Amino acid sequence: MTTALHPDALQSEEAARQPYAYRRRPLAEPDWRRLPGWRDVTEAEWESAQWQRAHCVKNVRQLRRVMGDLLDERFYADLERDQAERATMSMLLPPQMLNTMDASSTEAFYADPVRRYMLPVFSDRRTDWPSHPHASRDSLHEAEMWAVEGLTHRYPTKVLAELLPTCPQYCGHCTRMDLVGNSTPTVDKHKFTIKPPDRLGAMLDYLRRSPGVRDVVVSGGDVANMPWARLESFVDSLLDIDNIRDIRLASKALMGLPQHWLQDDVRAGMERLAAKANARGVQIAIHTHVNAAQSVTPLVARAARAMLDTGIRDVRNQGVLLRGVNDTPEALLDLSFALLDEAGILPYYLYMCDMIPSSEHWRLAVWEAQDLQHAIMGYLPGFATPRIVCDVPYVGKRWVHQLADYDRERGISYWTKNYRTGLELSDPEALTRRYEYHDPIYTLPEEGREWWRQRSQTA
Repeated sequence: MTTALHPDALQSEEAARQPYAYRRRPLAEPDWRRLPGWRDVTEAEWESAQWQRAHCVKNVRQLRRVMGDLLDERFYADLERDQAERATMSMLLPPQMLNTMDASSTEAFYADPVRRYMLPVFSDRRTDWPSHPHASRDSLHEAEMWAVEGLTHRYPTKVLAELLPTCPQYCGHCTRMDLVGNSTPTVDKHKFTIKPPDRLGAMLDYLRRSPGVRDVVVSGGDVANMPWARLESFVDSLLDIDNIRDIRLASKALMGLPQHWLQDDVRAGMERLAAKANARGVQIAIHTHVNAAQSVTPLVARAARAMLDTGIRDVRNQGVLLRGVNDTPEALLDLSFALLDEAGILPYYLYMCDMIPSSEHWRLAVWEAQDLQHAIMGYLPGFATPRIVCDVPYVGKRWVHQLADYDRERGISYWTKNYRTGLELSDPEALTRRYEYHDPIYTLPEEGREWWRQRSQTA
């Protein structure tokens, strides 16, 4: 019989034998003054939402001004080509986000996970299959399910309210690339046709007439781009509808522009909404979108805690699973622990990247997502273990293990559902039909790739 005289050493040895070793990592705000263009920016300026918005990087010229000689000319040429030939989203990077990227060398910048999805370059994209044959601009068919313009009624008890078509930052993989942001050389964006006050009024009228709806996701775009008074008025009106019991505000800007959520008027307004919601027994939460642990900085943690202090129910993260960004168990667990332990943000969902044009280099196969879900189980508390979900066209979110069948050779998974969307209320086969989702073709065996090549040539 032996006695453990050095329990700390034994615990360290045990952790080292695990596939993943937990280590608490205190957050750090990268020093923006290391970047030549921001060498003289003060802390007060950096923490100003107005300064952040005014100094967003919108084009290659502005990126050069910030980065100086830190990047080789080949990167700028690579970026310009992508903007001209592939990009579905225009460039828009708040200083807060750009500052979290590794600019120690051109190669480090190329490899940086945040850069890979926020500032894509042509050499990132696949040349064999840049887009899947079934890729589409509105890959989830949300516009087909608009009850009124901008209000998607896909699930029986839940709706998505797209209040506006802009964000403080534009992600390269945006699932709403057909509507959100400025047009690019390859994508002429759709536009809302009804004036904002009338659109929002029509949404509220529909919800007042729809007692079966209890849950509203207030999104866009990003609600951080909406004038606060208008956003507060809309949410306040939702709180007056008796059947609305859950309201979720969607804002990547909680990470990309945390300075917005730290403003006095925003905090005071959220306190008013939270007080009214609590009095009525309604839950308000903020859903943000963080894909890499390095994006969780002290300012992001301050913004999340400031929102929780207003009395809202929760701050949750809905990330997107992206190759080269967070496609390893270590990356996902590092992200989840940074969110949970250091910022009080609940790891909630990880979506598979949707089948939009030019997105194949980001997408993973369903079997890869299943392996990742398995790999991260058991490390986090159950309530904070993110579910990896596939948003299946015409179906909705499904856990990646919920498929009904799977042709691995051709990369086609089959899914069923237990509710009808507004498009299928009179469709007797809606609940028995199998709906398809497609893996990236380059992940298939040669037989599968050849099958798709032949189909493509025939088409």
